[in-house]
Parts: sequence; structure tokens; C-alpha cells
Amino acid sequence: MKLARSPVSMAIAEQRLRNQRLTLAGFRRAAKVVEWFGAMQAQEYEPAKWALGLRMREGTVASEIERAFEEGAILRAHVMRPTWHFVTPADIRWLTELTAPHVLRRMSTYHRQLELDAATFVRGTALIERALGGGHYLTRAEIGEGLRRAGLVLDGIRLAHLAMYAELEGVICSGPRRGKQFTYALVSDRAPGAPRFSRDESLAMLTRRYFRSHGPATVRDFVWWSGLTTADAKRGLDINKARREDAGGRTYCTVGRAPGGATNDHLVHLLPIYDEYLVAYRDREAVPHGPSAIAFRTGAAESVTFQHALVIGGQVAGTWRRMQSTRTIAVDVIPMRRLTRPERHALGEATGRYERFLAAPVDFSVR
Repeated sequence: MKLARSPVSMAIAEQRLRNQRLTLAGFRRAAKVVEWFGAMQAQEYEPAKWALGLRMREGTVASEIERAFEEGAILRAHVMRPTWHFVTPADIRWLTELTAPHVLRRMSTYHRQLELDAATFVRGTALIERALGGGHYLTRAEIGEGLRRAGLVLDGIRLAHLAMYAELEGVICSGPRRGKQFTYALVSDRAPGAPRFSRDESLAMLTRRYFRSHGPATVRDFVWWSGLTTADAKRGLDINKARREDAGGRTYCTVGRAPGGATNDHLVHLLPIYDEYLVAYRDREAVPHGPSAIAFRTGAAESVTFQHALVIGGQVAGTWRRMQSTRTIAVDVIPMRRLTRPERHALGEATGRYERFLAAPVDFSVR
């Protein structure tokens, strides 16, 4: 933990908070946030909406982001690492074409274990494309039923891998939600005219997006985040004439000018699980992640699994949990240390922002 409190790591954290748009005046639209990052992990949909909200103007509510998703201003698909990401319609084709070959190679072992061969993928993708034609939106279960009627029986994890393959082939992406259920749509319907670029152009663009929004960061960080190779990362940095600086035994890179605009005085951030501020880095010396669990006492010793991160001054200082019943939303904050009076005040401001984002009353407690 010594490095986590050093001037070097604190300076890196301060720059990242700014570049990640956590201490700058936020964007007005969700699509601008996603465009700034290039892609944002969205494995858990509701927390991912809050990750966007944290980087938007004060007063943004969850329904605005939901509307952007419903209308297709932001899309959700498997790109880069084999997990869900938010992307914009303008970026989905070139980004998928750049990263999909690496993802498919990584997934090939699982495909063999699941007995999913090339013929099954090609036939299944063609059937899905036909089913979604004409602007149809279907859930995964409905897609599976259509495949079954056509004589291709896939369900569970095998159906999920087929859908992922179709995404990586640039055929399908997210459609609007149907209640709480997610649907799929054709990329050609949700992102008509999405541009394509040469590989070098795409590589340069993705490298620039990552290091402007996540920097200072290392080559290892970008390789982890993008799923590309070290050689790709170095070429992308060279094309962008990246600035390099050695600090704490690591070489950190930045690209482009530091973002301008008004700053905010947010000391405390309630980050959601898989937030880009934490998940997008392989080297964790500058901003160490939290423990697997946090112990506390309420008369008897207890512990909670670390999930969402309480971040104070750019460093992880605890975790928080959201618990929802049919009538109330409760948020339980568990710090790893005793908070100072200014930190408690800032935490109150952070929890108030989350309550306004949800547009619903929230019961907050601090252990």
C-alpha cells in the first residue's frame, strides 16, 4: 500500500480522474461519453448506466441513458475482451473488425469443448440474420426457438456463444429492451452506414481513444483492455506519437492534449462494479483494487464481498452495496478505514447524486 499513497501514484490517479471525466464537467449525452472512451464495459447493465451517469452533467437521470439505449444512440455488444461493452453506432463496425479476430482465437478452445464448429456458426448466424430481418427484435430465447424450428438445436451456453459469434462477425448487436428482457437487432438496422477503416487507421483510433480517456496508462494496460497484442499497442502508440514517462518503475503513456473544461470538486465517488476507472488497467500499483472482502463489526465480526468501489481522492477506500426490495432502495457503504469529517460530508454529496440519478428515494447507511 505504500506506493498507493506515494506522490507518484497520487499524481497518476489525479490525471486519470480527469481523463476519465470524473472530475470534469460531464457530457450532455451518453453517446458522447461512450465515444470519448471508445468502448465502456457493460457486463452488468444497471451499474453500467451509473458509470455513464457519473460522467455526464449534474442532474442526469437513469431514464435518459435508458432512452439512449432504447433509441440505439448507444449499443451493447461483445467487442475486445469477450464481455459486453457499450459502443456507439459510428464505432461498432471498425472496432469489431479490429478486435474480433483476437477474441475468436481466444474463444476457440471453448468452442471445441462445446462442440461448436465453423459450419454450425455459419449456419446459425445466417438463420439469426434472416430472423432479425425487416427490423425485428428478438430475445435470445426467441432466437433459440427459431433455430430449433429450423433444425438447429442450441440452448444455454451454446446458444450464448453463437450469439457472441454473430456479434463478432458484425451481424447483430443490442436492440431495445422489451420490459426487462434484452433483444438483439441487426447491426445494419441499428448502425446503418457505420464506417470502416484500414487496420492501421482503426488501431490508431482505438489507441488514441484509450490513452486519452484512461491515461496515464501502460502498454500492458492497453493490451489487457483491448485484447490486442503488445506489438499492436506499440504501433498504435507510435502512430499517435504518444508521450512516455517513467514513474514508479513503470512507463506510462498519454496521447493528445489533456481534456479542458470546468472541474468539479468531487472528492468521493461511488463507482459501480466493472467501472473503467478500475477494470481497464492491468498494472494496479498506482490505483490498487480493493480486497476480496471487507471485515467490519456490528456486535459480532462480519464481512462483505467487495463489489462496487468507494473511491476517495482517486484511491479505493471501501465498497458499497445496493439492495432493492419492492418498495425501497437501500445503499450500504462499508469503508476500509475511519472516514474524516470532510470525507463523510463528500460521501453525503456522492450518495445524494446517486439518489438523484435514480430519481427515487434511497436509504443510505455507513458502517
